[in-house]
Amino acid sequence: MQIHNLKRNKSLRAKRYVGRGGKRGTTAGRGTKGQKARAGHKIRPEIRDIIKKLPKRRGYRFGSIYDKDIPVNLFDLEKAFDSNDTVSPEILVEKKLVRKKGKNIPLIKILGTGVLTKKLTIIGCKVSLAAKEKIAKVGGIIQE
Repeated sequence: MQIHNLKRNKSLRAKRYVGRGGKRGTTAGRGTKGQKARAGHKIRPEIRDIIKKLPKRRGYRFGSIYDKDIPVNLFDLEKAFDSNDTVSPEILVEKKLVRKKGKNIPLIKILGTGVLTKKLTIIGCKVSLAAKEKIAKVGGIIQE
């Protein structure tokens, strides 16, 4: 006899019992009724139900993947600029009328709300029809 031939008298692991009934036709140690008492029960993970309740990225509640133009009204330009000034996205960021998106200067659209009395040159911005009319009326120049 050598060391590698030695065996324990009792194994460390207890024998696994399978529920096969019980005394007098009871529940085989599974409790009573319900999903957990059935054979082959698979319980759905709780996180799965939470995921299923979350909506997919579709429909009116989710933002577009495209950048939208940031609106700037004429009354903002009236306050921030003097006559014969140039208005561009870079200058609007400098004057803190518009915030940068990360490191990028955003797209800007000038809207026609308010009264404009100063002659301005607008470069690199989209302009609404109402704003175009008001800027042209004062003698401003639009270069898109």
